Amino acid sequence: MFITRKSLPRRTFLRSAGATLALPLLESMIPAATALAKTAAAPQRRLGFVYIPHGVIMDDWTPQGAATGFELPPILKPLEPFRDSLVVVSNLTAPPSNGSHATASGGWLTGTSPKRTDGPDFRAGTTMDQLVARAIGQDTTFPSLEVATEDFTGLVGACDPGYSCAYMNTLNWQTPTTPLPMEINPRTLFDRMFGGGNTREERLARMRTDRSVLDLVKADLADLSIDLGQTDKARLDEYLGHVREVERRIQRTEQQADTQLAVPGAPIGVPEAFEEHVAVLFDLLALAYEADLSRVFTFMMAREVSQRTYPQIGVTEPHHSISHHGNKPDKIAGHARINVYHMQLFARFLQRLRSTSDGDGTLLDHSLIVYGSGMSNGNGHTPSPLPLAVVGRGAGLVKGDRHIAAKDLTPMANVLLDLGAKFGADVDTFGISTGRLEL
Repeated sequence: MFITRKSLPRRTFLRSAGATLALPLLESMIPAATALAKTAAAPQRRLGFVYIPHGVIMDDWTPQGAATGFELPPILKPLEPFRDSLVVVSNLTAPPSNGSHATASGGWLTGTSPKRTDGPDFRAGTTMDQLVARAIGQDTTFPSLEVATEDFTGLVGACDPGYSCAYMNTLNWQTPTTPLPMEINPRTLFDRMFGGGNTREERLARMRTDRSVLDLVKADLADLSIDLGQTDKARLDEYLGHVREVERRIQRTEQQADTQLAVPGAPIGVPEAFEEHVAVLFDLLALAYEADLSRVFTFMMAREVSQRTYPQIGVTEPHHSISHHGNKPDKIAGHARINVYHMQLFARFLQRLRSTSDGDGTLLDHSLIVYGSGMSNGNGHTPSPLPLAVVGRGAGLVKGDRHIAAKDLTPMANVLLDLGAKFGADVDTFGISTGRLEL
């Protein structure tokens, strides 16, 4: 038997002036007659965190009855198509705090109580996403990605009584005293991933000439395609379609914004519609996974004390104020509608991951995506029981269709400790952890 097929390096990039295009996993990257587990095609495990503020209506979140095959309550219902890879964890508690919004977001991934200060001497803890990024992200272009929909980084001092704005402007801490910024602009994130202008003017100039990343690397793509088999060509076409669709949506947003360029500080690349903003950021994160540009992300879908309204679902009262429902049925129903809406947007992202092939499975098969909040009942700022759901298989790390009811209000830090161990960030303790709660 003669084996002549050569393999492409897994970290293959197409480059031109102003653009760099990473490639997805192709069959041509697997050396002929080589066991999958011994190649670069062995599943790359990925971890993501998605945060929602102000807690949820826990009666509409918490499963009842059996530990498996349970009925999904209303807020979790959008996850029904992903039941086979869903784990819901109940009876978790946040670190001790005075029940503030700052400690909700500041303690979610740190597993500890942020220092009470409104000065520059803020201190939280290194977040689990950063520990995992050190373990699995060093071979990727971006060890981790941090995105959000609301930017309050211009705020300094106290954003919650006695607590620095730093605790609410980000979920991620590289060290206990180094908060990481979160990117809200899809164009900026796209250009970080694939190249582009360094200034607003350069990006606008490129947008006006309508030269996409794919146009810039067209010659290299043509050369590469000559040596690809039919399966790889189909896989590459699917990936390039994803890239072009995301860029098309960003360009459309910029073209709309371009008619208002006289407005000082008008953001270029940030969609006006919340749903589109969330969708394009999720699609960029999926692209980052698909091209192995990053294996760790965090997405703050909305910020604590968010005043966003949701008239598209019939909620015109700001999210923060309606979360203080005072046990009024109409306000409870409004908050629950926001909870369901956020979950529906998240479910679309999960479908995108599940529909994208990745080696011998899909992106969702090889990922774990954690969804939750640092607060339980927004009306009373209660720290327990926290809402937490984990979706994905993590390439065999987790079995789905399960409801884990932890005992005695277990620290969420115990779940984070287990996630760290699963992804190679094996530390003995984390924040207020009392041991691993295995998923």
